[in-house]
Amino acid sequence: MVDLDHTSGSPTSLLRTFVGLHLRDLGGWIRVAALLDLLAAVGVSNSSTRSAVSRLKGKGLLIPDKRGTVAGYRLDPAAVTDLERGDRRIFSYRGQRDDEPWCLVSYSLPEVDRSKRVQLRRALMGLGFGAVIDGLWIAPGHLRAEVEDALETLEVRNRATIFLTQTPLTAEPFAQAAARWWELDTLAARHTEFLGLYEHSASRMESSAPKAPHAESSASHATVAEHTGSAMQPEPRQAFVLWLRCVDDWKTIPYVDPGLPPSALPANWPGMRSVELFAQLSRSLAEPARAHVREIAAGR
Repeated sequence: MVDLDHTSGSPTSLLRTFVGLHLRDLGGWIRVAALLDLLAAVGVSNSSTRSAVSRLKGKGLLIPDKRGTVAGYRLDPAAVTDLERGDRRIFSYRGQRDDEPWCLVSYSLPEVDRSKRVQLRRALMGLGFGAVIDGLWIAPGHLRAEVEDALETLEVRNRATIFLTQTPLTAEPFAQAAARWWELDTLAARHTEFLGLYEHSASRMESSAPKAPHAESSASHATVAEHTGSAMQPEPRQAFVLWLRCVDDWKTIPYVDPGLPPSALPANWPGMRSVELFAQLSRSLAEPARAHVREIAAGR
C-alpha cells in the first residue's frame, strides 16, 4: 500500500515513487550512482537521496547489494506483492456504477485491543472507506477483496462482518450522507489541486501534436512531420521528471477516492476530469520516462 505518511514531493516520497515505477523494470537492481543521478534530475540532493534510501531500507523496500565493485540497491522480493497491489489501485481507477453493490464493514474491538482498532481504522481509510458511525464503514463493493485482505493481515477477520448491499436508505439525500462519510469537499480539493498542477502540461503536449496537413505536396508533409513529430512528447529526461512528479502527486488520491457512483457525488465533481488527465499524461510520458531510466541505469 502507498505510504500515506510522506508528503508528495518529499525525497522519501519521490524515491518510493521511483522504486514503484521503475525498479522492477530494471530487473530489481540499480547502481547507486544512477539512482543519485536520476533523483538529482527532480531536485533531490545526493544527501537527501541517501537519507531517503535509509528510510526505505528500514521499511523493507530496498536492500544494499554490491555487484562486483559496483554499489547498488535491489528491491526486497517481499515488497513486490504490495507494489503490484499499488499498481492496480494507482493505474487502474475503478468507478462504481449506481446499480452496483456497496460493501459495509462492521466490527467491534474492546479497549484492550485499542492499537488494533487504530490500525484497522487507518487501513480502512487507506482503502477509501467512509465512516458511517464508529465501527461501521462503507465503500464500493469492488473493494471487498482488499478489505478482507486487510482484516486478515491485522488478524481481526473474526471480529468483523462484511455486508454486500444495495444503496443504503438514509434519512437525507444519499449524496449528502456520502459527503459526510468521505469528506468530499476535501477530496474534491485534492482532485482540483492535481488538475491545477498538470492540466497546463497536458494542454501543451496536446497542442504540440501534429495537425493533419493540407494536401499540398509530399515535401510540405515531410516538413510538418519534421517540425511537429518530435514535439508530440517531451524529451525523455523531461518526461521522466514530469512523470515521476505526476505519479508522486497522484498516487494517494485513488486510495482516498474509492470511485463513488454518480448518485453519491455533487454536481461538477472534478474527479473524473483528474482521472482522465492522469490517463492522458500516462500515455504521453510513461514510455519516454522508462526509456530515460533504462539509459541512465545502463550508464549510457
